[in-house]
Amino acid sequence: MKKILGIIGSPRKLGNCEIMAKEISKQISIPHELQLLRLQDFKILPCRGCYQCLYKTEQCVLDDDLNKIIKTVVDADALIVSAPTYFLGVNSCIKCLIDRGLPFYAHVEKIWRKPAVGVVIAGIKGKEGYSLLGIQSFLKLIFAEDKQSRVVYGALPGEVFMNRENKQTAAELASALFGPSAEKKGPCCPQCGGDTFRFIENNMVRCMLCSNTGIMIMHEDVPVFEINKSDHEFFLSKKEALKHREWLLGMKSRFVQQKKVLKEITGSYLNQGVWIKP
Repeated sequence: MKKILGIIGSPRKLGNCEIMAKEISKQISIPHELQLLRLQDFKILPCRGCYQCLYKTEQCVLDDDLNKIIKTVVDADALIVSAPTYFLGVNSCIKCLIDRGLPFYAHVEKIWRKPAVGVVIAGIKGKEGYSLLGIQSFLKLIFAEDKQSRVVYGALPGEVFMNRENKQTAAELASALFGPSAEKKGPCCPQCGGDTFRFIENNMVRCMLCSNTGIMIMHEDVPVFEINKSDHEFFLSKKEALKHREWLLGMKSRFVQQKKVLKEITGSYLNQGVWIKP
């Protein structure tokens, strides 16, 4: 029997995010057990940038619930991630978790291409902002395979299913989770499949999912994005993810080699400004 983990990025109990994840599970035909994890039930401290998780225990040294969350993700066969839109962005608990994401690198082999679907809930149609990008980025950066991510609308608890189309969306996500990877429809990044871009200058663009740069051209009145891979990738392939892990592990030696110069640079700012304390 499959074990599916529903990661709920909303503080509301029985809110739209929770019932959407449960509806997706209900429509999955494969026998499975649904486990639910509400991120705001767990203590997730802000990352302090110490990098000890890379060198000592392969676990974060902060005294909170992060290691328990990572173990639950590793043990699951598939993921459903559901989060609401707050001020045009995904709820901050999703970002807080991925900011502590370095320990995930110890589990690349176990998480790589773990099937996942994501759903964003927004209260007003068209006002999801960059929330979908936040869910897509989260799934990519924990090395899962984003089989499909969608936006649905509903503000009041339960309102999401006052619209019958959202039940159909849940069914489509359920089908996608263990189904074949669908081809991207519409203009997208040829490297990662992302469909969110920043226009830099002239026809230069940057994919906001993989952060690679290229150009946009028009072909038969349809925009086409020609995006090139960089020399340093995070998640486009397992090999590149492991290569980035080695780059991270090399930070300690690079710091030791340049410690004196770095200290001189930072030290010159030591006494500037007045700190406001709590």
